[in-house]
Amino acid sequence: MQWSLFVLILMGQCSFFVCQLYDYYFIGEKKTWDDAQKYCRNHFTDLATVSSMTDTKTLKDANNQDGAWIGLYSMYKKNKNNVWRWSLPGVEFTNNSWAPGEPNDAGNDPENCVVIKTDDETFKWIDVHCSNTKYKFVCYNDTKNSSETFNLIQNQMTWLKAQNYCREQHTDLVSGLTQLEDKDFKKLIKNESKCLWIGLFRDVWKWSDGSSFSFSYWDPDKVILINQSKNWEDALYYCRDHHGDLVSITNLGEQKWVQERAKKANSPYVWLGLRYTCTLDFWFWVSDEVVNYKNWDSHETDDCDMSGAMDKGGQHKWFKKNDMEEFNFICSK
Repeated sequence: MQWSLFVLILMGQCSFFVCQLYDYYFIGEKKTWDDAQKYCRNHFTDLATVSSMTDTKTLKDANNQDGAWIGLYSMYKKNKNNVWRWSLPGVEFTNNSWAPGEPNDAGNDPENCVVIKTDDETFKWIDVHCSNTKYKFVCYNDTKNSSETFNLIQNQMTWLKAQNYCREQHTDLVSGLTQLEDKDFKKLIKNESKCLWIGLFRDVWKWSDGSSFSFSYWDPDKVILINQSKNWEDALYYCRDHHGDLVSITNLGEQKWVQERAKKANSPYVWLGLRYTCTLDFWFWVSDEVVNYKNWDSHETDDCDMSGAMDKGGQHKWFKKNDMEEFNFICSK
């Protein structure tokens, strides 16, 4: 059970919740996040904090419902979310290995994850979008459980999927200067010609009890409807800052999953992560997925300043809308 079942982003909604008093206590009452926090602080210690995979498994055993609040909330402020952390809990962040000019949030678009540049001996850090799917990555292994300390994973995926892969198959994404300067790590990536994901990310989430744990376990395959109307660009930034990206649809299964969310929108359409480039004359997903599966309305024509939106009702076809129109939108986590 991943955190999409626990952290329900719309704070006004009511849900079950889990309190902590040196242990987890599932509370079978539905409350908003704020009311759940007050309840836990009055009767226990606070809403539950999760610091490891062991805690995650314990929560899964304690919760037999569809979801429950935990003590995680967003402190997002545009261009002020500057808390860099390592994926592996307990590893201290020190700011001394950035490539020149980094981190730079290129184009004023927050870049909250980090790759390591492998084309020289210095192995400098570069901030990039977490939704980028162009990079391989290195997993760290606790040597108590594996004979190999580091494993280079050849699959290319988003940072979040790489993190979950490492945590499920190994220990975590490679994290901290001690690991990055290890001779075995340097030997492993010596012949790599492209950048690799490392476990450094910028955190906009906080724990209710003030804990500094960097552990996270987001579900990378879930989507969420945002019942706020924004133009396409603002919707894109919102998704990237709070979740993962505007949603991509690459097959019929994903289409059906997204259209179920679209039915609950309070606007006639919902924005997708689908964008048209006049210069190159083609449509593309902002997550870099190829537009193979299509569900366009048959009367649509291409034009500049257009992005893709799904019809809330009917057959949930895709329509080409001007970027400045304002609709609800769907984010992928």
